[in-house]
Amino acid sequence: MKYYPAFLDIKDKKAVVVGGGRVAERKVRLLLSAGASVTLISPDITQPLRRMAEKGILSHIKRNYRRGDLKDAFIVVAGTSSAEVNLRIAENAGHLVNVVDAPWAGNYIVPSIVKRGQLTIAISTDGSSPALSKTLRKELEKYYSREFASYLRLVEKVRSEALDKIKNEKQRERFLKSLASEDMLATLRTRGLHAAKKKVRDLLNKKVSAAKFPRRK
Repeated sequence: MKYYPAFLDIKDKKAVVVGGGRVAERKVRLLLSAGASVTLISPDITQPLRRMAEKGILSHIKRNYRRGDLKDAFIVVAGTSSAEVNLRIAENAGHLVNVVDAPWAGNYIVPSIVKRGQLTIAISTDGSSPALSKTLRKELEKYYSREFASYLRLVEKVRSEALDKIKNEKQRERFLKSLASEDMLATLRTRGLHAAKKKVRDLLNKKVSAAKFPRRK
């Protein structure tokens, strides 16, 4: 395994993106969605990036990259159109740095991502075939429909109820495992969210009733 897989908490962390094209725009959007404080360095940027800067969503330094621009950065993206500049950024970084189109020059890569609410599936080929990562992402997007986002919100809510209402630890653990069982996911895929919700509620009510009125020996 070439890369160590990890999900980073970058909320309020300083992220520096050097470059202002479409690729940089995608990187910026991903960083912002994770709560990072983004500084963008480029003399020219896309219209969507300009609108973000005007709204104060990100900080834009309208010039080319200079040594020292990465001070206090937690995470860096080198996304200019110049391979030479990108390599210089990587050398100066000393942090987490992703180099667009030259992953070997940095120390992390950004995987293809399937996002369904709180569910995130990351796909990587260790940089050997980004095209295959993209194909696999499209397949997984079909397999994990948007209903999974709603189902996960339901599971989060029901989990809190179970912790409060099912006092027996083993019974509670069995119930929580049933929410992630193959049978439950098959119900979600084949019969839809409404059927899965009903099944979850029926199971919860059954467990709660069993806890209140245990069988007499």
